[in-house]
Amino acid sequence: MSQPENLKSLLESVANGTISPDTAFESLKDLAYESVGEFAKIDHHRHIRTGFPEVIWGPGKTPDQIAQIMEVMRQRASVVMATRIQPDVYSILQKKVRGLQYFELARICAIISQEIQPCFHGKIGIVSAGTADLPIAEEAAVTAELYGFRVQRLWDVGVAGIHRLLNNRHLLNSVSVLIVVAGMEGALPSVVAGLADCPVIAVPTSIGYGASFGGLAPLLTMLNSCAAGVGVVNIDNGFGAAVLAGQILRTSEKLRLASET
Repeated sequence: MSQPENLKSLLESVANGTISPDTAFESLKDLAYESVGEFAKIDHHRHIRTGFPEVIWGPGKTPDQIAQIMEVMRQRASVVMATRIQPDVYSILQKKVRGLQYFELARICAIISQEIQPCFHGKIGIVSAGTADLPIAEEAAVTAELYGFRVQRLWDVGVAGIHRLLNNRHLLNSVSVLIVVAGMEGALPSVVAGLADCPVIAVPTSIGYGASFGGLAPLLTMLNSCAAGVGVVNIDNGFGAAVLAGQILRTSEKLRLASET
């Protein structure tokens, strides 16, 4: 059960008398955030405020800290996710956290307490320029899927062989928002935005030779795109791109429901 559903159920229980106000008060004390040891405060309220739950950033945390945070979060969330988890860290975590799943290419660990059903209209298309960009593209894809969005993947269609992209143009027209992941010179989002009729989120990656400056060159290319309708996230930020794409679809869904009423 999600955090908003938990809160609604608690209020209904107080209203019908099955839970006392004092018991409900105890349950609500940690609603906004909950401390984990001396090192973390879990923002349980984030899903209610923003539509997306808090996610654990793996680097800089010990496996024990990550495990403790996940155990606290699993009590209130149907999906608990940790990003940028390397295989050696996962091998430790799987011994500490029951039911942990690992998406190796995306470097994401997740506890999934119930089957995830797509809960929004529309689909997020994720396009990767090259095979080396796949870890970032998969981070975006897995994040979107764990959040309940439908995803269409299209890999290895960079501008060096642009016919591969053009041969799959029908896929670009079948989605509601596109995430385009590219390193090197980062030209692919401009090309895609010139072909597609939906928002394009560009993700520069740190893939490239020395003059790409760890992703700075594709970042600047994407910021200077001659195609309209391109938004750019930070270097290697597949997670952030997925959340932004999700917010676009969520807003579209709100507008659709509002028009029906």
